[in-house]
Amino acid sequence: MTPPPARRRRTGTDGRAPSHNLLRRGAVRRSQMITTYGVGSLIAVDHESFVVSGLDGADEHWRTDESPRVHERRLARLLGVQYFRLPPASDDTSKDGVRVRRFPIMHSCPECGELRRWNQFDPPAGRSECGTCGVDLVPSRFVIACEAGHLDEFPYWHWVHRAAGTGTTTVGQCGGTLMLRSSGRSSSLRSIIVSCTCGVPEVSMEGSFRRTALKDLGLRCRGTRPWLGTSVPAESCGLAARTLQRGSSSVWQPVLKSALSIPPWSDGRADPLAEHWEQLRELNGREEVELCLKFLFKGRIPVSVDEVMDLLAAELEEEPEGDESPSFDHRYLALRHKEYERLRAGNDERERSHEEQFVCETPLGDPAPLRPLGITGPMLVKKLREVRALKAFTRLADPDSTTEGKEAALSTSSLSWLPAMEVRGEGVFLRLDEARLDAWARSEAVRARGERMRAAHERLMRQRAADPALVPPSPAGPRMILLHTLAHVLITEWSLDAGYPAAALRERLYADDDMAGILVYTATSDSAGSLGGLVAQGEPARLADAVRGAVHRAEWCSSDPLCVEAEASGATGTNLAACHACVMLPETSCEHNNILLDRALLVGTPEDPSIGFFADLLS
Repeated sequence: MTPPPARRRRTGTDGRAPSHNLLRRGAVRRSQMITTYGVGSLIAVDHESFVVSGLDGADEHWRTDESPRVHERRLARLLGVQYFRLPPASDDTSKDGVRVRRFPIMHSCPECGELRRWNQFDPPAGRSECGTCGVDLVPSRFVIACEAGHLDEFPYWHWVHRAAGTGTTTVGQCGGTLMLRSSGRSSSLRSIIVSCTCGVPEVSMEGSFRRTALKDLGLRCRGTRPWLGTSVPAESCGLAARTLQRGSSSVWQPVLKSALSIPPWSDGRADPLAEHWEQLRELNGREEVELCLKFLFKGRIPVSVDEVMDLLAAELEEEPEGDESPSFDHRYLALRHKEYERLRAGNDERERSHEEQFVCETPLGDPAPLRPLGITGPMLVKKLREVRALKAFTRLADPDSTTEGKEAALSTSSLSWLPAMEVRGEGVFLRLDEARLDAWARSEAVRARGERMRAAHERLMRQRAADPALVPPSPAGPRMILLHTLAHVLITEWSLDAGYPAAALRERLYADDDMAGILVYTATSDSAGSLGGLVAQGEPARLADAVRGAVHRAEWCSSDPLCVEAEASGATGTNLAACHACVMLPETSCEHNNILLDRALLVGTPEDPSIGFFADLLS
C-alpha cells in the first residue's frame, strides 16, 4: 500500500469543498481495489483500521471521470450485469474515492490500557487519539468471522468473564472497564492479557483461535455485515464463528472472474449497446432489431444492423450445448472454449482497425523444433485485453483451494454493474499434441497419480460445501495437471532467463477433453507488459529452448527427495511433487492458487521416469 499523503481538506476545482466533506485516509492502486482491498476487506492506514464499504450508492458518488465504465459483453452476460466500472482513481487530484468505515470499533490505549469502543475514548475530531492520554489508539488485533462472510468484533467481555460464575450474560453488566496489556514475556497470545476492573481474574488470549473457542462460550455468529453500514439489519446466521488476526488473508478472499476480449467483441464497436442487449435478444428477425435500434438511438444507430445480428449470433454460439438451464460453471467453461477456438485460429486474416484489442498471429519461424517436444500450434498474442471483475468475496476460505465458499454480497440490492480492472498486454499461446497427450494419459501409473489428486480435491470440496451432494466433479486429471504444471515451469523459466518478474506473468489454462492449451501473458499493465519481450519468446526456436530449460530445471528440486516422493503436498494435500522450491508461483500468477500441481508428470520419478510427459528430454 502506498503511504497516505498528508491529511488536508479536499476542495473542488473551483476551490470549494465537495458536497461530501469526507476525510481522506490513504491511497491504494486501482488494481488493489479488486484483488487486495475490495469491498468487505480490512485495510490499515497508519495506526487506524477500516473496512471497505459496500457498493450501495457507489453509482452516484463514484464520479464518471474518475471511475469510467468498462465493457466486456461476454463476461457481463456471464455475471448478469450490463457493464463494469473501474474503482475511482486515488491521487492528489481525486475529488472522491472509495468509502470506508472504521472497523474494528474496539480500540485500546497503550498509555492507560483501557479497552473500549473507539468513540468512548472521546477522540478529537478527525483523529484517533485517547481523549485523556493524547496518544494514538490501537485498533483491536482480533476479529471474528464465519464461513457465510459475516464479520464482527471479538467478544472481549465474554472472554474475560467466561469463568467468573456471576450468572450475567449481558455485555457490560458487571459495571467494570476492560483493560488490555502485554506481559512482555514473549510475542505469543499468552502474553496478551485481558482483564476487567470488576475484579474477575485476568486471562490471556491463548486458546482464542481454537475452532471451538467461541462455541464453548455459547456464542454463535450474529450475522453482522459492517461493510454495508450500521443501518443494515444483521442476517440470520448461527454458524460457528472463528477468531482471526485482523490482517489475516482468511479475513477476505476475492471471487474474481475474467474474460479475454476476442472478436467480434474486441474492437469496442458494441459498447454503446451494453445496456440494451437483453432487450435485443428477445427480438425476432432483422426487421425487429432495426426498428428497436432506431427507437433506442433516435435514428442515429452507432452500429450497423448487420453487425448487431452477427453479435447476437456470436452470443448464441457460446451457449453450452445440450443443457436448457446451464450452471454457472458450464457457462464459464463455454466462455473458455470460445477463447480457445479464437486463440487457435488467430486473426491474421481480419482487417484490424486501430481499436482492435486482440491481435493473435502465427509465428514466422519453422515449427520443426517443437515437434519432438509434443508442442504444436504456437501463437503470438501481440495484443490482448483481459477484464477481471470482483463478483463477491469469501471469508475463512483456504487460499490454496480453487473451490469457493459461501459468497458474500457486495451490496444490499442487486446492481447492474460490478467493479473490475482491465489488463492490456501480450502473451504466448501453445498447445500439446493431442495424439501424444492421449497416449501418455492412458498409462496406468499416470492415471493413478491423477486419481489421487482428484480424490483429494473432491474431498476438500465436500468439506467446504454447504451441500456435499451438489459438489461438482473436480477438474483434476492428468491432462489438466500436466498443463498446469507446465505453465508454472515456463513462467519460472521466463522470469529467470527473459527478465520478467514472476508476478508480472500469469497463466490461463484451457484443459478438458476438447482443449489442451496454455496462454502465458503479462498480468500487469505497467512497462513489464508492453515492450514485446514476451511475444518474442513465442518464436518456435526460442520456445523450444525455453521448454527444454524449464523441464531440465524441474528435474531437480532443492527439497528432493522429499518433494518428488511426497504422497501428498500442500496444506490440503491436493499437490504431489510440488513445493515453493520448484513449481509454485506467486498467487497472482496462478489461476488455481497453487494447487493441482505435480512435477512428476513432467519429468517422472526416480522409480518410474516413464510417467513424465517430457521424460524423453532427460534421457
